[in-house]
Amino acid sequence: MIALLAGRGETVAVAESLTAGLIGAALTTPPGASAAFTGGVLSYATELKRRLLGVPSDLLEREGAVHPGVAAAMAAGVRELTGATYGLAATGVAGPDPQDGKPVGTVHLAVSGPAGRVWHRDLHLNGTREEIRRCTANEAVDLLRAALEPSPEEHSG
Repeated sequence: MIALLAGRGETVAVAESLTAGLIGAALTTPPGASAAFTGGVLSYATELKRRLLGVPSDLLEREGAVHPGVAAAMAAGVRELTGATYGLAATGVAGPDPQDGKPVGTVHLAVSGPAGRVWHRDLHLNGTREEIRRCTANEAVDLLRAALEPSPEEHSG
């Protein structure tokens, strides 16, 4: 996927919450990743989502940090902050306790791309904290792949 981005002269940046760097690590494993990976923001704290990524305060106050709109705003924010072609974001609850009234395993992913396109995926995962985090990273990379190579079943809006 990094080779696909680099070949097209495109880049990606990540905004991660519950995964705390796992997505960026997955994307930068292939040699030559620096040709397409610009960097990322680990916005574990809700305040950083607002301050660094521009997630609207009213959205955070109304819905909390675990919401599809927050993931979309994080993706758009990191894209704008870094100048990347695509922004990829993950927010959710890895456990062991619920957050903002959302059960463990609730995850929202989003990709922000050119022309205002947004792809998103909502997950309800089971497993340990580490299993949820790893599955989230894998699903995030899959969502980016879907944004780069659209298929009829992937939702965009």
